[in-house]
Amino acid sequence: MNKHAIKFLRGLSHDLKPVVMIADKGLTENVMMEIEVCLELHELIKIKIRMDKETRTQFIAEILEKTGAQKIQAIGQTLTIFLENPKESQFDLSL
Repeated sequence: MNKHAIKFLRGLSHDLKPVVMIADKGLTENVMMEIEVCLELHELIKIKIRMDKETRTQFIAEILEKTGAQKIQAIGQTLTIFLENPKESQFDLSL
């Protein structure tokens, strides 16, 4: 994914609300399934990670590795990721 596509998706993500929240119980199997379902439906999602910075960094790496998603932006406790739906993408990233 090129920097223009990332910039385009970052702009689209401003108005999005987090669809998944990771808190006390951490990155459980159910949370991962929810992230995968949301990615399939929306492609571009925000995740709220209420943990200390070190744990957040580990969770971000794990989420990206397990889902194959692209990190668009991480600000504070909010992570924005994108995974294009191979069947029918909602976004034209041929910029």
